[in-house]
Order: sequence, then structure tokens, then C-alpha cells
Amino acid sequence: MPGVGEACARVLLTADPHAKLMIARAVARDWRLGRLAHRFDMAMPDRPARPDRPELLSPGQMPKRGKIGSERSRIAMLHALAHIEFVAIDLAFDLIGRFGDQFPIAFTDEWMRVGAEEAMHFALLDRRLRQCGSHYGALPAHDGLWQAASETAQDALARLAIVPMVLEARALDITPATVERFEGAGDMVSGRMLRRIMADEIRHVSAGTNWFIATTKRMGLSPADHYQMLVKRHFRGSVKPPFNDSARRQAGLTRDFYATLAT
Repeated sequence: MPGVGEACARVLLTADPHAKLMIARAVARDWRLGRLAHRFDMAMPDRPARPDRPELLSPGQMPKRGKIGSERSRIAMLHALAHIEFVAIDLAFDLIGRFGDQFPIAFTDEWMRVGAEEAMHFALLDRRLRQCGSHYGALPAHDGLWQAASETAQDALARLAIVPMVLEARALDITPATVERFEGAGDMVSGRMLRRIMADEIRHVSAGTNWFIATTKRMGLSPADHYQMLVKRHFRGSVKPPFNDSARRQAGLTRDFYATLAT
């Protein structure tokens, strides 16, 4: 029986977006059906395979999207979100394959569900792009998203602190306004889709927060204090308001974690 580590590496080493999507779903299904052993005997790649398109640019090189009122800017926003979800597939399976042996089986259970949901989010956004006359890969994309994974490759708690508890939590802050802009422009289909994705993302932030809190408490550490130390050490961006305190609280990420970090 193949192991979880080998299966997760297969997701990361697949470049084609459609193939990555299908393999991610298959790996999550195989785990749920007991077809994978809880064994981690393959190292995760330093960087996942990537398709030829989209062209990956540094943050400073990314073109401005403009106001969401125009169809062109809405497509640009949908493309940016699709790229985030594409990278999120790799982040979920890298988390399992790299750190799963440090946690109970329930950790793999939960993050396999997250990985499958990230794949579903990418599929929704790519389908919406095609409905709008575009596709994933048609525009440049941000190359800085994997930086958080590289920065936290040696520390499971740092990975949980930065990826779900900073980056995905930020999505909770900005998605409601993005939904309002799409719906204000008459694009109710995209608005409904983003609301659905945000509901899942609350659970993803909750998964990261719950495992972080449980692990730090077991180690005799203060969860909030250790979180703040890890963010200052490993996160190169800024933790900035406004915060969606309500959604963050639903995910268990209370203000004592992030308020003092705000810039």
C-alpha cells in the first residue's frame, strides 16, 4: 500500500493544473477510503512543479487590476484568486507530507479535507474564468505565494501560524468587500461563489488555529505569545487591519493573537 508522503509528493510534482486538481481529489479520496498507509517516507520538493502559464512575476511587477466594475478587472481578480487556490492545493498537501508524522492521524484526516476543498475552489474559479471568456494561465500571477512555505519548511508550528493563521485569515478580512464589489457590478454568480469559498476558508483557518493551540499548549507554551513570535520571525509582510473579527472569531483566531501585530 502506498504511503501518504508519496501520494502528497505526487500532487506537488504535477505541473498541469487540471492534472493536479484530479490527483489532489484522488489522493484525498484514497486516504478517506483507507487506500493509503499513514507513512511518510518521501521528502517533499522544495518547490512544486508549475505549468508554463501563468507567467510568474514578483509582486512589484504585477499589473494593476483596476476597479472591479469593468469585465477586464473582474477577470483579473478571478484569475488572481484562482492562482491563490492553485497554490493552496500544494500548501495543503505539503503540510501533510512534510509534517504529518509529527501529529496524530486526525491531522492528516483534516488537512486532506482541506486539500480537497482547495482543489474544488480552484475548479470553481477556473470554470468561472472560462464562462467569462478567459482561463487560468491567461494572465500573469504572483510568484510570492510559495515564499511562506519555503520560510517555514523546517517548523510545523511556523507553517500553521503563517499559512492558515495569517494568509488565509487575511482572505477572511478582504473577501466580504470583494463580494460586494462583484455584486455591485452585477456579477452575482461570482459573488455567490466567493461566499461559498469563504465559508470553507473559515474552517481552514479554524483547522490551523486549533492544531496550533493544541500543540503549543501541549508544549507548555502560550499560544498567542508563540504565534506572535513566529509571525515576527517568519512573515515578511505586515498584519494589517481592517480585520474581520467576526469571521476570525468563528475560526477560533481571537484578537489576543493578532491585535498587537497590527500595523
